[in-house]
Amino acid sequence: MTQEIDLYLRKSAITRQRERALTFRAQEQRGRRWADEHGYTVRKVWADNLSAYTDTVRPEFDKAIGALLADEVPALWCYAADRFSRKGAGAVIPLLDAGKRIVFDYERLDSAEPRDRRDIINRAEEAREYSSLLSQRVRDTKQQQRDEGAWLGAPPYGYEIADRETRKLGNGAGWKHVIRVFESVADGLSGRTVAIALNGEEVLSPDGGDWAGSTIHRMIHNPVYEGWQVIVPKRGARPVVHRTAKGERVSVLAEDASPVPPDLVRRARLVMGGHLPVAPGYPRGKPKHLLSGLLRCASCGGGTAIHGRSYRCWNYTVGKPCAEPASAMRSLIEAYVFEKWLEAVLKADLDDADPLMIAVAERWVALTKPEETEEHRQALAAVKAAERALERLAEDRKAGIYDGAMGRFYPRLVKEAEADLVAAESRAAEFGGAVDLTIFDDMDLLTAKGEAADALTRRDLIRLAIDKVTVTRGARRGAPFDGDARCTIEWATPAAE
Repeated sequence: MTQEIDLYLRKSAITRQRERALTFRAQEQRGRRWADEHGYTVRKVWADNLSAYTDTVRPEFDKAIGALLADEVPALWCYAADRFSRKGAGAVIPLLDAGKRIVFDYERLDSAEPRDRRDIINRAEEAREYSSLLSQRVRDTKQQQRDEGAWLGAPPYGYEIADRETRKLGNGAGWKHVIRVFESVADGLSGRTVAIALNGEEVLSPDGGDWAGSTIHRMIHNPVYEGWQVIVPKRGARPVVHRTAKGERVSVLAEDASPVPPDLVRRARLVMGGHLPVAPGYPRGKPKHLLSGLLRCASCGGGTAIHGRSYRCWNYTVGKPCAEPASAMRSLIEAYVFEKWLEAVLKADLDDADPLMIAVAERWVALTKPEETEEHRQALAAVKAAERALERLAEDRKAGIYDGAMGRFYPRLVKEAEADLVAAESRAAEFGGAVDLTIFDDMDLLTAKGEAADALTRRDLIRLAIDKVTVTRGARRGAPFDGDARCTIEWATPAAE
């Protein structure tokens, strides 16, 4: 009766003595031939298409060794010692000490032969040393190439390899889509919305399939679109800017290539980070009635719509459930709210840091000086983004991204992030001068301005001090309008710091 033996196969592109390492089929054929010649029957074939180096988990290898140690099979065949493991003597000595038979065909070594024990151990150590040297050479070569600005893998979406020797990047056919993504996000569209639009136009994503919000997010935050060389510090981490030994960033762009404009990158990241609202001028509807958007039904919490001469609960109007749908004559409730607005604004103290007047001042500047207000908003957003960048550095360090070789860059990165924060805070401090609120301290002037204003201006004035008006249903049909009994006004508060 013949004995059983397992075959362990591992494929690699590494060459030995100018001869390409055998494929799975060739290794298996050779193993079966050895088994036939030595009176064995192949019980199972284990195969890994993975590296044999120390940091790789090889499930089939582990199963093969487990079967051998558990006496499920008396012997294990492997094509060569470096196909078996490159973890050194530690990978073979426990098997030798346990009396397990391992056959290395290429070297003609068999643990059943006592004289081969030393050679098997030596071969295992040679494989480990060779792999360590090879890995170091590969790392050194890649480091040098990165420092020279060569892009080592497939070009990022929107780019192409412009020069095969230097492997610098140029703008490719998909670059227009890259710019569109950044512009859309900067204008306030969510990543999901941009992805839906691209999918609707059948534009292929970077992986050749459908776009997703996460794809957009990764693109916006990838430094390569600023033209910088990047690395992924650890598996699953986001790309970060590569630094030379001197801590310098490296461009990966060919001479005639262009990155995404810096201002566009900055704005897109601020918007995506939630630090900025949509861009000024981004299309949005603006109701023409005074209280549209402000008025809420007390029963269902929904908005209201103009129905004839009245504001009426919108849910009730379109047939949705509302237990006590509110309805109020437009002319009466508008007059009431404007009167209350006038009373509250004139009552507020301009010189006593009244919260209402602080909110009015903020909104008045935004209304009368929109460009300056937008600059201030962007300056504040830059402060928040800089603060978040410092927090992210601390989180990355805690996660181990800056362990080892990357650690030498951490102090410089923190210093740069702190400098960015100081610059952002200085820029934000340039705003905030005195605001002329004289109009809100003169009853005649304010009343005249309100009465003379057109519908859109009156809407803007009302919203300087009011955020919401909740109205209840009238006591009975045709009852006189009682604003104090039916309306609750939510007054404006200063913007959050």
